[in-house]
Amino acid sequence: MAQRTPLYDEHVALNACMVDFGGWDMPINYGSQIEEHRYVRSAAGMFDVSHMTVVDLKGEQVRDYLRYLLANDVARLKIAGKALYSCMLNHEGGVIDDLIVYYMNDEWYRMVVNASTREKDLQWMQQQAGAYAVEINERPDLTMIAVQGPEARDKVHAVLGAEATAALQDLGVFFMREWQDMAVARTGYTGEDGYEIMLPTAQAATFWKQLVAVGVHPCGLGARDTLRLEAGMNLYGSDMDETTSPLTSGLGWTIAWEPVERDFIGRQAIQAQREAGLKQRLVGLVLDGKGVLRNHQKVIVDGLESGEVTSGSFSPSLNHAIAFARVSADIGTHCKVDIRGKLIDARVVKLPFVRNGKSCLE
Repeated sequence: MAQRTPLYDEHVALNACMVDFGGWDMPINYGSQIEEHRYVRSAAGMFDVSHMTVVDLKGEQVRDYLRYLLANDVARLKIAGKALYSCMLNHEGGVIDDLIVYYMNDEWYRMVVNASTREKDLQWMQQQAGAYAVEINERPDLTMIAVQGPEARDKVHAVLGAEATAALQDLGVFFMREWQDMAVARTGYTGEDGYEIMLPTAQAATFWKQLVAVGVHPCGLGARDTLRLEAGMNLYGSDMDETTSPLTSGLGWTIAWEPVERDFIGRQAIQAQREAGLKQRLVGLVLDGKGVLRNHQKVIVDGLESGEVTSGSFSPSLNHAIAFARVSADIGTHCKVDIRGKLIDARVVKLPFVRNGKSCLE
């Protein structure tokens, strides 16, 4: 039997279509996935993301531990609440998971990792902690709700009241701030502004209902996927995994190469890959003809296979089929995609496809 989040009953009450996602019963939509997508782009939508794993890491050596564990460098975090996006690599340079880590103070960092990788992440983190004075504590007592869209912050402020508004108004992008018993982070997975809010599980259902009452539209995993795809954000297990490196997954920008003396897990492997020259890279595709781009469709250049689609879908914002594809590094600007035996023309474009609700396509 799949696990259920503390908001499961709220989803059922709203007639959500529930599916198994990484061992969790989650809403795929509440009726129209495209409508939910457009709510987030134009107003405010919310997602139950409490299936994801919140981990608190504390101790005298937690900073040194994370500088070794992660490809990005937590030493960059100087201000309380500042967030950092990073990959956690294996010794071969493959991506065990992608995650966000928040600097709370010198002896406390908070990390949010993916639901489908929870067990292996926690096991790996414990294995690497042996030489460090650090405690790793999962936080199942917290529920997380993401409220996203151009009106998202105002809607949350309306629920929490004037005191919270004053406390959160100046919260910067990619920062977290504690307010009462909540942790409010100005982060997200949609390409829109908004908050990801961690709060005690006992308060989650009431807070969800209050958000609905002020006009925040509940959204499912389907809209979350098309939103993140348009925004150029990778999905673990599709666009990268333990067999691919950040360099071939469009995530080279998340690697902190300096200082050169910092040794992190996987550094030697990905440094050798960089020095040898990349044979593959992750690109965006826009389909010129009719059809839908789906994972694992073959990308063809000059009659030869160049790679394959890693994530593909119809873009409600662009009215085109779009995709990420891992392809030959020298692919150029045009290709074809094999869709059910037919070769359909596609353009190779830079990511993201959409920023702040506007097309990035030329």
